Amino acid sequence: MNFKALLAGTAIALTSTMALADTHAETGNPMVGGAAMFPEKNIVENAVNSADHTTLVAAVQAAGLVETLAGEGPFTVFAPTNDAFAALPEGAVDDLLKPENKDRLVEVLTCHVVAADAMSDAISGMIKDDGGMHEVQTVGGCKFMVSEGEDGTIMITDGQDRTAKVTIADVKQSNGVIHVIDTVLLPAVE
Repeated sequence: MNFKALLAGTAIALTSTMALADTHAETGNPMVGGAAMFPEKNIVENAVNSADHTTLVAAVQAAGLVETLAGEGPFTVFAPTNDAFAALPEGAVDDLLKPENKDRLVEVLTCHVVAADAMSDAISGMIKDDGGMHEVQTVGGCKFMVSEGEDGTIMITDGQDRTAKVTIADVKQSNGVIHVIDTVLLPAVE
């Protein structure tokens, strides 16, 4: 499937749901990608509203993970922004979205998901309890290390020693929580 076609479909979904988000009363959740995030909606229902996550939404659709991430959970999703995907080597996103690379796409995306409802205070507590670094096991089988930056921001080191920073934490969902990150997490190279 073509990346641009996926983005076009995502844009239609964004347009149809943005009006609802703009008129919704304050939820206590942070805004993400210019949109209100509704704690009574699931991860997929909220993600389609974020203008900063159209690439992630298109990738989730191409990987066939919409139903899973709309499921009961609980899930913690470390959600890379469009800019995070754009920072990958040229052509990497288009290659991942090719049907023949679906298994690799699923692997990369599920390395952003933890089978738990982990708010930032709980993650910070685990980091402190483990002496400054805590290992996280993702549903995709990746093992990442989380730590805190000098300003208390949660940092995630992926399998290739790249570090992502949580830029928006604790976006509550009906089936878990989203933490927006600035880097696509990658599994270790085998």
